[in-house]
Amino acid sequence: MMNTIDPREIKAGDEVFVIYNNPHTPTVSNIRAAEIVQHPKDPNAVALFLNETFHVIEDDDALFSSEQDAEQAFEQLYTDTTLE
Repeated sequence: MMNTIDPREIKAGDEVFVIYNNPHTPTVSNIRAAEIVQHPKDPNAVALFLNETFHVIEDDDALFSSEQDAEQAFEQLYTDTTLE
């Protein structure tokens, strides 16, 4: 089971880890640290700041409190143990 953070419980200044899918190479994913920051256009919201870009946080986004938690989720998601 993945140990994710509830997006409604984060606040500006929190560091989180995400599994980032490369938009230019969809088959490439890796774990990245990101910061929760004040949303640049909505003073009542926060945003994910990753790769010098603000991202809206959706309820189904997987945010992790540690790199280890993200690595475990990555293994669960991207390692198919049924192939032999």
